[in-house]
Amino acid sequence: MHIIVTGSISYDYLMRFPGRFVEHILPDQLHRLSLSFLVDDMRRQWGGCAANIAYNLALLGERPYLMGTVGQDFGEYRQWLESHGVDTSLTREEPDLFTASFFANTDLDGNQICSFYTGAMARARELSFRNLNLHPVDLVVISPNDPQAMVRYAAECQELGIPYLYDPSQQIIRLSGEELRAGLFGCDLLVVNAYEFEMLRQKTSLSTEEIHAAPARACVVTYGADGSHIWADGRLYEIPAVPPGHIADPTGVGDAYRAGLIKGLALGLPWDLAGRMGSLAATYVLENPGGQGHFYTLTDFVRRFREYFEDGGRLDSLFGMTAPATNE
Repeated sequence: MHIIVTGSISYDYLMRFPGRFVEHILPDQLHRLSLSFLVDDMRRQWGGCAANIAYNLALLGERPYLMGTVGQDFGEYRQWLESHGVDTSLTREEPDLFTASFFANTDLDGNQICSFYTGAMARARELSFRNLNLHPVDLVVISPNDPQAMVRYAAECQELGIPYLYDPSQQIIRLSGEELRAGLFGCDLLVVNAYEFEMLRQKTSLSTEEIHAAPARACVVTYGADGSHIWADGRLYEIPAVPPGHIADPTGVGDAYRAGLIKGLALGLPWDLAGRMGSLAATYVLENPGGQGHFYTLTDFVRRFREYFEDGGRLDSLFGMTAPATNE
């Protein structure tokens, strides 16, 4: 499957606060909020939504193209991605800028306070699908990125007839209701979490039912430990989460879910199995620091999947041993 993943490519600075944010927020002082949290540790990880999705797709046997703009400090990161099966030939380096950076502080309840420095990502709007010389593209992932890049990519995919997964998530705040509607009504798949779904509903003035029905194939909403819901084929699929052995860091969990879901669809698996692949891929990330701090083989993945779910042997298609089932 030829998949192009667009979105943020960044260095993640992950910090952990040994308390709870809510205990230090004064409700009657929200209009002049001033908080500082002393953290116990910090680590720098490879990150960014697009890079995380691409990395997880590569673990599952794909060779995704990563499309975006990065800075002069990207050399080592590029080597890391290429060594794990990600094609970075569509990743353009901006020698006068630094790669985008994500700063996340996580408390004991898994709540996060985050900031994002755009850096070279601001030039992602200069990239175009019209200039690509690739085989036919099966799917484009439009994940959080420079807002104007997201608008451009959605419009170009619609014009060129390229199916795309729309994941506005963190950029719902920056995109207008009109821009969000345009991206939503032209997409093949919509994937957001429950909070983002409500933000999307409010900004677009669409009803819950209208958003569920807008994507050509499916609307997917994730609920963390409560699993996910997939509206497709005129019905609702309720997908359970895979319980983690332990919890290390929630950063990148949603990105891994998207990769698992996409891989399941690439194999032609039914929605319930594709969603469960997303659940397991997400749990691997939850158990490790950062969106790319984990590794598994296909054998590891299938063995663990079968500890929780029945697949009737259909995941053997990960190894190319069986003909894939359909999504019907």
